[in-house]
Amino acid sequence: MTQFAVDRKTATIEQRAKLLRGFADPSRLAILDVLSEGPMVVHELVARTGLSQPNVSNHLRCLLECGLVSSDRNGRFVRYRISSPRITTLLTDVDALLDVVAAGVEACENYRGM
Repeated sequence: MTQFAVDRKTATIEQRAKLLRGFADPSRLAILDVLSEGPMVVHELVARTGLSQPNVSNHLRCLLECGLVSSDRNGRFVRYRISSPRITTLLTDVDALLDVVAAGVEACENYRGM
């Protein structure tokens, strides 16, 4: 394999890891789960997730920066939505994968406390 191919493969793996870190937080996953039902404003997300407003706003900022959600301003309200239907598909696929590997994930000592 050429050095270019190795560098490209390494970059792809690092980019995958960076993307998946965006999903690697229970609060962000809760927000994405609720947004999979449709666009919402912050106070709706607070009510639906049970998270505090500052917590929701902080995680939305992260999700926006990572490109996982988009926003539209309507007057003084900002409505958030999942930026691509493929994100909803990915979350559905993760749930299907958990049906197969949940026992191993639950037993995993490496990621306890996440």
